[in-house]
Amino acid sequence: MIATGPTTKDIQPTPQIKKNSAGIRLWHWLNAIVISGSLLTVLLHSTLMNTRQNAAVIKDQLKEAGATVTDDQARHAAHELSDSVWAAHTWIGYGLVALVVFRLLLEFFQVADQKFLRSLKRLYQQYKDTKENREQARHDFWVKTLYAMFYLMIITQAITGLCLAFEDDVPALKAIHAFREIHSFNMYLILGFICLHLGGVYWAERKNKPGIVSDMINGGQE
Repeated sequence: MIATGPTTKDIQPTPQIKKNSAGIRLWHWLNAIVISGSLLTVLLHSTLMNTRQNAAVIKDQLKEAGATVTDDQARHAAHELSDSVWAAHTWIGYGLVALVVFRLLLEFFQVADQKFLRSLKRLYQQYKDTKENREQARHDFWVKTLYAMFYLMIITQAITGLCLAFEDDVPALKAIHAFREIHSFNMYLILGFICLHLGGVYWAERKNKPGIVSDMINGGQE
């Protein structure tokens, strides 16, 4: 007699969903590099590449070398140096625009629970409904709200930056001076968010949520 019995199949383990998808992690670190580069060019432009100061240095150095230049010539040379830094700033700005588009497209491909707006709505509902750990629920909701504000900041920075980059080609853009003012002011808001973000990450790593940085590198586990 042939013995029969239940047959078993190898059960494949269910792959765990990463807390942070590969796309989000890639966007996060590229965004950090691009924004840091943009802020660095602004700092260089306003300090080491200051046209007035460099014009005086160029004139003095050429005078010591036996050459004679006018103030306008020295200013023009210094201005060329300044423009090279600003050109780098513009190209970095195009990178920021590309990352904004990438982030918007990425939202459509995220798993349902990781979509930003759905996550924000869920945290708000938890804050409204929860009775226990209400402080933590409120904290999580406001942290997510700050990220929403940051997204609006970088979108604003990308749009106003594009307007400034093409204002010489589009007269209507050049006539709107508010773009430059918004772009400059928004830069300080982004800088403020970066400081809050770094401080918050440091605090969370030391207190109740260790592993945030590593989760943004290897993805973490839900």
